[in-house]
Amino acid sequence: MDEYEQMALSELVSWKKKIAKKSGRLERMSKKVQIKVNSYIPDQVHKMITESIKGMIEAVLSGSKYMSKEKNVMLLSLQQKEEWVAETVNAYRKTAVIEGVGTGAAGLLIGMADFPLLLSIKMKLLFEISRIYGFDPNKYEERLFILHIFQMAFSSEEKKMETLPIIEEWDSGKWPEIDWQKFQQEYRDHIDVIKMFQLVPGLGAAVGAYANHHLLEQLGETAVNCYRIRLLKE
Repeated sequence: MDEYEQMALSELVSWKKKIAKKSGRLERMSKKVQIKVNSYIPDQVHKMITESIKGMIEAVLSGSKYMSKEKNVMLLSLQQKEEWVAETVNAYRKTAVIEGVGTGAAGLLIGMADFPLLLSIKMKLLFEISRIYGFDPNKYEERLFILHIFQMAFSSEEKKMETLPIIEEWDSGKWPEIDWQKFQQEYRDHIDVIKMFQLVPGLGAAVGAYANHHLLEQLGETAVNCYRIRLLKE
C-alpha cells in the first residue's frame, strides 16, 4: 500500500466513524421540523418527486439512460483515478449549481422541474465515477451498487448504518433487494426542507445554487468512500 492509499484508508476510516456518529440535538430537532414542513408541501409536489425517483430507479436498473463511454483506467493508480473523480465531481457540481439557479429563479412550476433534472445529474455523475474506478455499469450488479451509493448519500442515519455493511460485503455477491418505497421516502425526507425553500419567490435562485452544490458534494464524497471500500479491500 503506497502513501496515497494509506491516506485514502485513513479518510475512509474517518468517514465510517462520521456515518456511525449519532445525530446531535440540532439534527434531531431539524427532523421534527422536517416532518412538520412535509405536511405543508402540496400533494402535486410530493407526487412529482415520487414519480421522478421511480423513473430514475427504473432507468438505472434497465441501463437505458445513464450509460457513459468506457474509460481506459487499467494502468491508473488510485491517486490518478481519484484526481479524475474530483475533476468530474467539480464539473457536475457546476452544472447542478447553474441548473439550480435557473430553475430556482423561475418560480414554482419551473422550480419543480429541478427535482427530476437534479436526479439525472446525480445519476450521470455516479455512472461516470463507476467507470473511472474501473467498474462496468453495463453490469446489473454495478447499477444496483450505484443505487446503494445513492441511498448511502441521501438517507437517515439509521438507513446509512443498514446500508454500510451491504457496501462492505458487496463483492461477496449477496445483494439484498431494495425496498423501493422506503428508498423514495428516505430521499424525499432528506432533501424536502432545503429544496422546498427553492420554490419560494425571491429565495429560489440562491437556495437552488447552495442546495445543489451541497448535494453534489455529498454524493461525490459518498461515492469515493464506497468505491474505496471495495478497492482498498483488494
